Amino acid sequence: VTNGGKTTLAEKLKKMLPNCDIISQDDFFKPESEVETDERGFKLYDELDALYMDEMVKSIHNWMKRPASSGVVTEEMQNTRDNLKNGDDVYILIVEGFLLYNYEPLNELWNRRYFLTLPYEECKRRRSTRVYQPADTPGYFDGHVWPMYLKYKNELEENSSNIVYLDGTKSQEELLSRVYSDIIQELKKLKE
Repeated sequence: VTNGGKTTLAEKLKKMLPNCDIISQDDFFKPESEVETDERGFKLYDELDALYMDEMVKSIHNWMKRPASSGVVTEEMQNTRDNLKNGDDVYILIVEGFLLYNYEPLNELWNRRYFLTLPYEECKRRRSTRVYQPADTPGYFDGHVWPMYLKYKNELEENSSNIVYLDGTKSQEELLSRVYSDIIQELKKLKE
């Protein structure tokens, strides 16, 4: 969901996890001139066609061939390394975005999937506090953003499994704790 806390969660996880990088779907938006406009004049940013998804897949595959991390080790990262008690480094890539699980070429890559949800009123409130370039036009949230969220969420619920749905109204700390714990368990399994 838009404004659900995806980027914030990813950035906090990166600070806590060793050998961790982020690829953000927002970095793959097409320029405004290449994004289609509907009959109401709304730019259709909340659709896969508004993104260079092939480029995103290439970036992920390139990272997988040669994973790298920032090289900065925080105290939290060192504690995580110590707790895992194995010298073999595991590299973690967090891919964050809003239409990731609806793009079939990516679905074979995920170890874990998380989907942040928000109720309509909270989502609209948060969206109204953000500044976008180009700016949201009047009626854009109700006329395009929210309907597209519901469409893609329904597709996921019908066609995908192994997705953990997270309540975006929970505190950042609670969400972080939940996902961090899951990742640590996954890392322990990989190291066994």
